[in-house]
Amino acid sequence: MNGIDSLPELLAALARPTALVELGLLLGCLALSWLLCTWLRPRDVAAVGEDGTPAVGDGIWFGQRGFDGALFPVLALALAVVARLLLRGPLLGHMPVAVFHLAVPVLASLALIRVSVRVLHAAFPNSALVRALERTLSWGVWIVAVLWITGLLPLVLAEMDAVSWKIGGAPVSLRSLFEGALSAVAVLLLMLWLSATIEARLLRASTVHLSVRKIAANATRAVLLLVGLLVALSAAGIPLGALGVMGGAVGVGIGLGLQRLAANYVSGFVILAERSLRIGDQVRVDNFEGRISDITTRYTLIRAPSGRESLVPNELLITQRVENLTYADSKLVLTTVVQVGYGTDVDALIPQLVAAVAAVPRVLDDPAPGVRLSAFADSGLELTIAFWIDDPDNGQVNAVGDVNLAILRLLNAQGVEIPFPQRVVHGLPAAPAVVEVAATPPRATGA
Repeated sequence: MNGIDSLPELLAALARPTALVELGLLLGCLALSWLLCTWLRPRDVAAVGEDGTPAVGDGIWFGQRGFDGALFPVLALALAVVARLLLRGPLLGHMPVAVFHLAVPVLASLALIRVSVRVLHAAFPNSALVRALERTLSWGVWIVAVLWITGLLPLVLAEMDAVSWKIGGAPVSLRSLFEGALSAVAVLLLMLWLSATIEARLLRASTVHLSVRKIAANATRAVLLLVGLLVALSAAGIPLGALGVMGGAVGVGIGLGLQRLAANYVSGFVILAERSLRIGDQVRVDNFEGRISDITTRYTLIRAPSGRESLVPNELLITQRVENLTYADSKLVLTTVVQVGYGTDVDALIPQLVAAVAAVPRVLDDPAPGVRLSAFADSGLELTIAFWIDDPDNGQVNAVGDVNLAILRLLNAQGVEIPFPQRVVHGLPAAPAVVEVAATPPRATGA
């Protein structure tokens, strides 16, 4: 192990004066890696995509600040390996290495963890399972790095190789299973990386509608994950012929218990393909109104102006009535109601109301606002004002509020009364008074 076979030998090598030379060279490698990341990092890397999801692709390599991506530890590892070879070469007199004996496995572990974590976060953003897998992966990699540095890794591998059994008549060891699992994980990470990069490129293309790009990205991810799964199973030593029985079991499971899940996946591709619902549309589903912020293969995410979000299964959007308020265009009509007193000159007031509403910034001129005398209410004349907007994503309540303020200013300026609720109470006529006359006893007469 490069002349260092145990931990005491490593500690003794670190106490040599040449360790300071190695330390300075290692710091130079780290500084050069940081400068290269800063120089190579694109200046126009977006933090989020146009659909609100975290940006991927260049973000895997450079992150948000350049050095927090996967490229920094990879470059540092490459430079450290080159520096280690130069130190041990004949040019420098086969200098013994101690610092780089520690730095190379540490940088390799950091590079492996950073690449894996970045790929997982890009493929599955905002997933709690990914965070748990990240911690597990980090612990496993650092444990292997410690075994490598201390020289215990060959002993552990030998013990794992000694634990074996037979599966189907073929000998299988614990080491072969472990190495197969690592190969499978590496293949799946590579496929996730490719799918995340391709998906990012597709979602950034502005020449094709977002729904078409979304279905292309979902289909690409599904195909790459399927290919990656097959290659990972082969790398793990599992024969693909055994998948025939598994495929039959999966088919039975879909037919019995997973049919609703399969229907949601198929419905998701149908929605994206026919573009009946698109990202950004304003819809109303089951008395829930909001904007479609994302369409996945299983559900559609609808966000209300209040901030509430509804996860609607795609099958529900196919089988039931859905109101798409912006299917043909983004124009939307809104109404508000105001009452004026019965003595108001409505014929003169209506044109003034139309002009006041049309002056509100978000109200469209075509179609123009309209005012109608809609009812003779108990307290006054009821006027209904209708107007159009073309940006419902910016909110509907605030648009109605701006129009109400414009109406209130006009009525106050014109001295038009907004009547309070009134009730006329009619009293019943008083009943005639009943006078009771007391009976007078007869007067006695004298003889």
